[in-house]
Amino acid sequence: MDASAVTVRIASSAIAPLVKKLFVPGTAGAGLTDRPVRVAKLVSFRGEEQTALGETHLRVLATELVDRAVQERGPHDALPVSVRHQLTEALVVALHSLGDLDMEDVQAVALGPEALAARLTRPRAMAEETEAYFDPLLETACLHILNFFTTRSTFVPRTLVEQTRAIDRLIAATDLLLDRIPSRLAEDTRFEQRYAEHIRHKYGELTIYGLDLNHAREWPLDAAYVSLEATTAGPDDVPVPLPADRALSGRDRVLLRGPAGSGKTTLVQWLAVATARQDFDELGGRLGHLVGRVPFVLPLRRVMRDGEPPTPDTFLYAVRSNIAAAQPAGWADRVLRAGRALLLVDGMDEIPRYEREATRRWMRELMAEFPGNLWLVTTRPSSVGQGWLTGERFTELNLSVMQRTEVERFVRRWHTAAGAEEGLDDALIDAVHTHDDLGRLAVNPLMCGLLCALHRERHGFLPQGRKELYEAALRMLLERRDVERGVVTENELRFSTDTSITLLQKLAHWMIRNNRLEMSHEDALAQLERALGAMGHVRETPERVLRQLVERSGLLREPAPGHLDFVHRTFQDYLAAKALVEEGDFPLLLDNALDDQWEDVVRMAVALGRPAERKRVVQGLLGYVGGERGIGSRTVRSLLLAASCLDQAVEIDPDVSGRVKGLVSELLPPPSAPFARMLAEAGGPLVPRMLPGPEGLTPEQALNVVTAATHIGTEAALSVLIRYRGHPSRRVRRQLVWSWDRFDTERYAREIIAHLDPEGLYFTVHSLDHLRALRELGGRSRVQIAGPYLPRDLTENLDPGLLTHLWLREGYLHAEGRWLDAFPGLRTLVIPEGDYLLPSALPSHLTVMYGRPTDATWSAPRPVVPDPYPDLDPDPDPLP
Repeated sequence: MDASAVTVRIASSAIAPLVKKLFVPGTAGAGLTDRPVRVAKLVSFRGEEQTALGETHLRVLATELVDRAVQERGPHDALPVSVRHQLTEALVVALHSLGDLDMEDVQAVALGPEALAARLTRPRAMAEETEAYFDPLLETACLHILNFFTTRSTFVPRTLVEQTRAIDRLIAATDLLLDRIPSRLAEDTRFEQRYAEHIRHKYGELTIYGLDLNHAREWPLDAAYVSLEATTAGPDDVPVPLPADRALSGRDRVLLRGPAGSGKTTLVQWLAVATARQDFDELGGRLGHLVGRVPFVLPLRRVMRDGEPPTPDTFLYAVRSNIAAAQPAGWADRVLRAGRALLLVDGMDEIPRYEREATRRWMRELMAEFPGNLWLVTTRPSSVGQGWLTGERFTELNLSVMQRTEVERFVRRWHTAAGAEEGLDDALIDAVHTHDDLGRLAVNPLMCGLLCALHRERHGFLPQGRKELYEAALRMLLERRDVERGVVTENELRFSTDTSITLLQKLAHWMIRNNRLEMSHEDALAQLERALGAMGHVRETPERVLRQLVERSGLLREPAPGHLDFVHRTFQDYLAAKALVEEGDFPLLLDNALDDQWEDVVRMAVALGRPAERKRVVQGLLGYVGGERGIGSRTVRSLLLAASCLDQAVEIDPDVSGRVKGLVSELLPPPSAPFARMLAEAGGPLVPRMLPGPEGLTPEQALNVVTAATHIGTEAALSVLIRYRGHPSRRVRRQLVWSWDRFDTERYAREIIAHLDPEGLYFTVHSLDHLRALRELGGRSRVQIAGPYLPRDLTENLDPGLLTHLWLREGYLHAEGRWLDAFPGLRTLVIPEGDYLLPSALPSHLTVMYGRPTDATWSAPRPVVPDPYPDLDPDPDPLP
């Protein structure tokens, strides 16, 4: 029989008691002394007084091991007596050498039985048959000895201590290696930590436009940021809303469209900071797609040089980052090759058209060379055509205008940051909601910020149109100077507000003529020198005047040495339009009118012009400048631009106005939902008076009319919607109920919600006020909650006896016990895909669905249940 196999059958019950007697009893504690106890100190036979006892036990253990081995061989294969005696003596010698080991029990266990056996004394001469049994038997003895060590009371705590010390030593050694060895990975890691801090500082604050100079102009991004919505086409090309900050969730490449001041750049900043912060509680939840990413913010108007975008190694140099020179060689390339980058390409509309194709080629090459990275590209709506990046597999989203609740949240945060007096924010919110002109202005963060500043500055009195708003904002920024506070510096220039505006107009005029959003220091000096030649009252050098405008106007800034731009494109457009009107540059204006860079300039020119000038511009848009102009006179884009200009004109020729309205009426009812949105945006207050129906309209036409009216969101639009509240089409009713938050809560509940047929209809609520209003109306059986809510908000405001279907679009914030028990009649619960804490034992009659009920691709952690509402329309069209 193989000698190595016999040891496996030597039972612990026979050997363990003998092993135990070889060692002194253990003591409590972890043995954390300056002189740790070695194995040699633990054996019972160590010392003069214990030798006889110890050796006796050694011999008994050795004899037992040998006898067990002999028994395993069987009666027909017995060992000779001489071999048994020699084997026993050899084991006694080896085990006795335990008393010579200078190691701790923890160290011995770490060695293992074979290595420990190798450390013990081995007799010099043994018979071949004896040697074959010696090693297996000694290893068996060592195995039982080590097992005994692990049962000692001090072993586990000492093991933990040793492991901790080993880890500390490993960390210290690793740090030392990182310091001494130029590891590429370590160098990249250190730089990325510094880069993340740089991003948080660089983009972690926003400027409050319009705050006077006695208050802080910067506020934390976290406090200022208001999450807007973006929309994308869902099933059957129906726009589906989603939070804009989650635009890249499930999408690698997104083209985000939004008008000036809509918050595109703010969203870019927020995504960059969120990615740099790597807050895993946040990122692991709704922003998990940003975990491990490295953000690169690339504002195109700053990074383009000679018509060419930057290469990865110059990303940081292109944005003039202060730490560009500190990046390890090839770092950006390694980030991109690993697919870890978040590329935020901001402002496709802010570069000339001829540079956009080069930029698209640049992106295509980077995506081919470095797959797996996330891309977000921003642009104004009409700057690039639909499908411009479809070949590169980009999803196109439209940034929505601010809805009622978002305006309220922004206004309150602005007033808190500005330290405004109590109640001023409530007064402004009431004014915005009750005055149509102000409501139409409060559609994006920039305009809301200007309204807040002017309302505070004028103690509650506000201008009623865009022209008056910009004029008031300019004067507020230019007139509220340090001199009013007694802090004017020595030798500081002082000239009038009108002079400042004229000089700024010259710069804006040059920039729009040359299709630029940024100008060099030299070009600015040349324009100022020409302007100052006609201003005899200003006897200063162009250099001093330019410095004054940059440092004191609040409108002009120097984003990098030698480069100038306006703090926001809207101010540049207004000042350029003012200069164009004063210079009489109407041919130039009309030649460029349909260029997306010029659209706001055209509107402002109509607002600023005299009646004859307004007529000339609008006629030019229609294709008439003293006569028929031919092809293109009735293009939708020029017609809508002409219609939007009527809203800016205080006075205009009635024949021209009538022709515009007549052409617009030919496009009614809107042929599609996208056109309905465009019509609402361009036509504004002109459209509700012209919207037809519902008599004589198909359900699709009726839906498009309602879509246009709900996008306008005025009292006149509400009058249109009242005509449609009894419409039998569920899609029309869905659009009506979805648009609740664009109107006054109580008025809309009374005029619209209360009259809608509830059959098969989810009633959408966007706020607690909506929940309460719905409760006042007696509740509804089907409710859709648009936004994350606490379960107690639902249990306190939904009718427990009436509710049968609950759709939580964004889930709920956290579970509060068995909150679903509050709704005994609930039959269907719809929640987003993800992990939500539901009671372990759900009622048998309750169906839980994950995702959108009408989305054929929705997924579920549980088995998919059949869609009980195959005819239910998806979310209706939101604001663009």
